Amino acid sequence: MRKRITGVLIVLAVILVLSSAVAHLSPRTTLVAQEAPRTETETPVTVQSRALPMFMDNPYVIADIAEVASPATVFISVTWPTETVDTYRRPFSTWDPFGSFFDFWFNDPFFNQPRQRTVTSAGSGFIIDQSGIVLTNQHVVGNKGEGQTITVVVDAPGLEREYEAEIIGSDASLDLAVLRILNEEGHIFPTLPLGDSDATRVGEWTIAIGNPYGRDFEHTVTVGVLSAKGREITIYNSETGRPQVYKNLMQTDAAINRGNSGGPLLNIKGEVIGINTAVHAQAQGIGFAIPINVAKEVLDELITTGGVSVPWLGIWYQNITESVAQQLRLPDDKGVVVMDVVKGSPAEEAGLKPWDVIRRINDRDIYTIDDVQDLMSQHKAGDKLLITILRSGQVQMLEVTLGNKPDYLR
Repeated sequence: MRKRITGVLIVLAVILVLSSAVAHLSPRTTLVAQEAPRTETETPVTVQSRALPMFMDNPYVIADIAEVASPATVFISVTWPTETVDTYRRPFSTWDPFGSFFDFWFNDPFFNQPRQRTVTSAGSGFIIDQSGIVLTNQHVVGNKGEGQTITVVVDAPGLEREYEAEIIGSDASLDLAVLRILNEEGHIFPTLPLGDSDATRVGEWTIAIGNPYGRDFEHTVTVGVLSAKGREITIYNSETGRPQVYKNLMQTDAAINRGNSGGPLLNIKGEVIGINTAVHAQAQGIGFAIPINVAKEVLDELITTGGVSVPWLGIWYQNITESVAQQLRLPDDKGVVVMDVVKGSPAEEAGLKPWDVIRRINDRDIYTIDDVQDLMSQHKAGDKLLITILRSGQVQMLEVTLGNKPDYLR
């Protein structure tokens, strides 16, 4: 009996030992793949939808604008009155060492017969009214009454023909001119909308349409950006022999060439924001346009009166320097000093004299020449001004009626 119990115990012991071994060899835990917990510094990635650029939405946006604007963009040809020119030409080449000798003997009436020469010019413009009102540059067409013949070529569906036109108004200082197409048939012309040049931004897209180098390249479309605003350039005026200063111009790198003058500079909405007027002779990709707001301000006056009146006082003046203040024994440097008075000017008629110190105009104190220019820009010819001056230590008040600035002084 004892041996049987001992054997059972041995068997139980062996079973326990084997069970323990099997449990030791088996994995204690079960591995389950699961998403790692998100830390506080991590944020979910969100893809935001952005409006694509207009060119991505419509890669033909420039073509669409050109298609609408081109029919309202016209080619302008001007034929000027014939002029008498000297027909003498040296019978030898210009590098001939005996050139001066032959100039002396051949420069006589027999070899120097005058002949008539016809002068022509050309440019671009754009229609702003369905009746046929065209806006362009003054240097393209000149001024009214100069005897020129103006032809406007329209290339709109059903209106492809040449029309005669006349100048309604022009202003050389602004380089603006308004034409009227002689529309006897009563045609309805396509027009271009006028935008807001003050709202333009440097870097925005610009589109120029015109006729560079004549009709062979008519309705040429070029694209660029608005490179800058408020530019000032000086161009030599062959008619007056004096430099002409143009201020507040828009600069663009849209290609502008000879013949583009007077054509429209458009924004991406197809609105006219400028009038192409000049290029930089020593550079590429630098063109200039007159802001359309400048034209809009004087458009009615050009149409109704034929020109733009510029308020004119008729004095040359400067800021008061320390030496001038000492010389005139002034109490301070307030005002501007009159250096000269133009004969026959409103200033002369009112009694202004050199060395008068303008201290006040109407109810505004004057400190610098900028104050005078700013105040003059707010008035027009015919307005009356009450000017307070200091003359020889005495305060006087003069009433001046502003005139219209002569063309030769603009």
